[in-house]
Amino acid sequence: MGIISGKEYIDRLNKLESEIWFDGEKIKGRISEHFAFKGVLKTKASLYDLQNDPILKDEMTFCLPGQRERIGLSYMQPKTKDDLKRKRKMMEHWARATHGLMGRSPDYMNTAVMSFASSSAILNNRENCFPENIQSLYKKAMEEDLSFTHTFITPQVNRSQFYLGMSEKPISAKVIKHNQNGLIINGARLLATQGGLTDELLVISAPKLYFNKDEAFAFSIPSNTKGLRFICRESFTGGESSFNHPLSSRYEEMDSIVVFDNTLVPWDRVFFYNNVEVATDFMTQSSFYIFAYHQVVSRQIVKAEFILGVAQLLVEAINVVEYQHIQEKLSEIIIGLETMKSLLERAENDAILDEWGCMCPSMIPLQVASNIFPRIYPRFCEIIQLIGASGMISIPTEKDFESEIRADLDQYLQAYSMDAEDRVKLFRLAWDLTMSPFGTRQTQYERYFFGDPIRLSSDLYRSYLKEPHVEKITKFLNLKRKTN
Repeated sequence: MGIISGKEYIDRLNKLESEIWFDGEKIKGRISEHFAFKGVLKTKASLYDLQNDPILKDEMTFCLPGQRERIGLSYMQPKTKDDLKRKRKMMEHWARATHGLMGRSPDYMNTAVMSFASSSAILNNRENCFPENIQSLYKKAMEEDLSFTHTFITPQVNRSQFYLGMSEKPISAKVIKHNQNGLIINGARLLATQGGLTDELLVISAPKLYFNKDEAFAFSIPSNTKGLRFICRESFTGGESSFNHPLSSRYEEMDSIVVFDNTLVPWDRVFFYNNVEVATDFMTQSSFYIFAYHQVVSRQIVKAEFILGVAQLLVEAINVVEYQHIQEKLSEIIIGLETMKSLLERAENDAILDEWGCMCPSMIPLQVASNIFPRIYPRFCEIIQLIGASGMISIPTEKDFESEIRADLDQYLQAYSMDAEDRVKLFRLAWDLTMSPFGTRQTQYERYFFGDPIRLSSDLYRSYLKEPHVEKITKFLNLKRKTN
């Protein structure tokens, strides 16, 4: 079948009738018509339609050798640097359609499934491992253009590194038994963004210091699997008006807790289980992080471009462009943006084939970019707040402009370069981006996208090749250096 349309995506999701809980109630009826989800689902549907655009089809899709059906390009395993750049251009199309504000556009998890499949040989001939199931899922995902969410994180009961999570009833999702049909899972996982809004849920044990065997597993199951439920947080959709809430009305993705209640995972859906060594190594030794970083950095660059556009329009609207402190602030955004773009280009230019024949971007520049963005994104938001000042607070609504006070608004809220209505639209956009519940969630999301920023810095330090630089100093000073 290959690529699907937006309508096919919505119809398929409505038919799933996954168990989703929102504000204390189990959602009934069409998920696409629920106020908390209709905006983001409409946006996701438009992304699938973009794949079918005759003008963009060659930039959004590809064909497997010997086949004619079109497949989403995010599923392609790149074999050359040109393939890698082609994938990035595809990701940019989807990112620009959402201004980089949708962290779980379909290409993120499509890329993850592709990377796991390309590295599945890691599991060959290892205990309780089924690499063929990863390959089967990858094939099914391409053929049906499946959508995925994922969950890696365990509940934050006790964040001590020595806490083993002992309790009578499982808190962190565990294999409580297995039988001829598959694994039985009980417990919970956190932070499935778009949980219940995709065809599949991919579950994998993220690397950590201490593993119990019954927590060491990976699998993918349909979102409507019996015993699987998604518990949503409060919605940050401010309302359906794109005037009042230009971003949250379109891009509010929702995050959820995933609960497994004696959930059966069939054997043909299991990638591995009860193997601590594999659970510790699989994500780091596969190409997952490399390609995930590549997709995320591509999206974050588009997001930074969007922020620069908003900031510049604010400056022009209130005519403060000539102030040097304003120029300095916008230069901060430009420097951050151009730094991210340079690192992405470096990563692609230094790409090499991995041991399985997949062209992988260089990891170090991507790691650097992923250490930079969690630091600069909150600053970008602060810059917009500082430029907008009190104008970010005194912002009327769409209905105000439709009322008898319109003349007052037109007179007193006009801007240097635009009329009152357009000025309010712009300031509401800046507010929704940086100060609304949606905007503040975006900031926290980018801070912790790949985990604790301190751990990311530590990972970069450990993986960076420092010895050549140390050796130069050692020779220069003729040091008798002791090495461990």
